[in-house]
Amino acid sequence: MAQDTTRLEEMLAHQAKMLDELSEVVARQGRELDRLTRLTGLLMEREAEREFTAGGQIPLADQKPPHW
Repeated sequence: MAQDTTRLEEMLAHQAKMLDELSEVVARQGRELDRLTRLTGLLMEREAEREFTAGGQIPLADQKPPHW
């Protein structure tokens, strides 16, 4: 019985460690996703300004495709 308890405690400790590691991975990926989302927004704004400066009326990114 003591061996079973010890085995279960070891399993629980390993699972707790794995949960902490996965939580860190998810948090890191969330930060990376936020950063990439901000960069994408900035790039879209920059491209829209470039298109407008080049003489376009409506930025290409804001235009509906021809099949709409």
